[in-house]
Amino acid sequence: MTDMARTPGTAPVSVSFCAPGDRRFILWAAILASSMGFIDSSVTSIAIPAMREALGATLPQAQWISAAYLLALSALVLTGGALGDRYGTARVFVIGIWVFVIASIGCALAQDAPQMIAARAVKGLGAAMMVPGSMALVSRAYPREERGKALGLWAAASTATTALGPVLGGMLISWGGELGWRAIFALNLPLGLMSVWLLRGRVARDAAQSTATLDVPGAILATAGLGLMALALTSRVDLVLPLGIAGLVIFAVFIRWEAVSANPMISLSMFRRRTFAMANLMTLALYFALNGVMFYLPMTATSVWGVDALEITAAFVPISVLIGVMSAPAGRWADRIGPGPLLATGSALVAVAYAGLALVAEGGNFWGRIVPLMALAGIGLGLLVAPLTAAVMAEAADDEQGAASGINNAIARAAGLVAVALMGRLAAWAYGTPDATDLPGFGVPGTAAAHVAATGHAFALVAGLAAVMALVAAILSLTIRRVKSDP
Repeated sequence: MTDMARTPGTAPVSVSFCAPGDRRFILWAAILASSMGFIDSSVTSIAIPAMREALGATLPQAQWISAAYLLALSALVLTGGALGDRYGTARVFVIGIWVFVIASIGCALAQDAPQMIAARAVKGLGAAMMVPGSMALVSRAYPREERGKALGLWAAASTATTALGPVLGGMLISWGGELGWRAIFALNLPLGLMSVWLLRGRVARDAAQSTATLDVPGAILATAGLGLMALALTSRVDLVLPLGIAGLVIFAVFIRWEAVSANPMISLSMFRRRTFAMANLMTLALYFALNGVMFYLPMTATSVWGVDALEITAAFVPISVLIGVMSAPAGRWADRIGPGPLLATGSALVAVAYAGLALVAEGGNFWGRIVPLMALAGIGLGLLVAPLTAAVMAEAADDEQGAASGINNAIARAAGLVAVALMGRLAAWAYGTPDATDLPGFGVPGTAAAHVAATGHAFALVAGLAAVMALVAAILSLTIRRVKSDP
């Protein structure tokens, strides 16, 4: 038997990616690497207040500590997937791990906000090469009849580690102070080394899956457009309009380029399929809401509600646990009744939970109101995560699965990038609306009554906007057809 198969007009495809006995090692390498990315997102939200204080970061700089990572990841994740197809999945995956780990050490050693922002951007570059390769490694290592079970284990293990991430981060910050949040980033070193070691020598054939050239102009245009729009939302008032217009124009040029490019990052023809288009629009609205609350809730809780970094994890762990517990049954329910009802119900629950946050924000009853409302949001997310994934992939052909996943991933990350920037602008504006002039600023610790009231008012508007976007997602989900009936 030959070790390569080929059909006319396609690139060679490896049929002996690894030996059967090596599959479990590849699976755990993928789990550890993807866990680094998932943990990074959840822990950073917890650590932002402590990082901001230690690095002397302003609110816009705190936003960019998150936005720099999301910008690099959202703009380059499609390019990262293409690199894996072009130069070998495992090869690019390992390079991504090394970039991610080295940048994590840079984050741990950062002495000021600009250094942290730069390290986070490089970290996003590493994640853009690592994230697409994680699932692709599992898919290529296992035969089709075993692939579903392996991907299920990958998803379950990744969810479990994500749930543990905020707890670990909260413990380190509470007990270790500044050293604690620096240790969070340093933990990526042993995880990355273990992943590389598990993969070493396990991949027998890592041949290119595509001979297509990379869409370098598309990657540059997407990065510039998203970056300028995010910069507009974190800059001085007089720069908002020119930077925003420039970002929108460049992004429009990116869309036009993708329509004529021979090897586009995004196949625009896929958006002509209603289910795919609506599911991605829903992703945009939902992840806008999620990222806004996830980023600004810890900042609010630790600055004026008297909640420490360990306690704040109580608002996030139920979400990860409920997603992990409910995803499998939700997937089975979606198979029986279609994804639309579950997506609508789940998004509506998230909208109700965030509307509740807006109503109680100024009171700041963390354990009595905030935690239960976040658990309600977790139930909604548990209902919709698996059906949303199924809806996105339903109308994609076999050779479009990677592209469909990459597009949805990029949209989710871009939504988070814009949400953090736009809601930061909203929070800063709302913080200044009460009748108080000498206030320390949104997200800065303080006990003065005017500061507490201003912060609560600002977060109430953030949560209110998130509730509106979750409601938009619920409405959009009503247009999504039953997956099994899709053509």
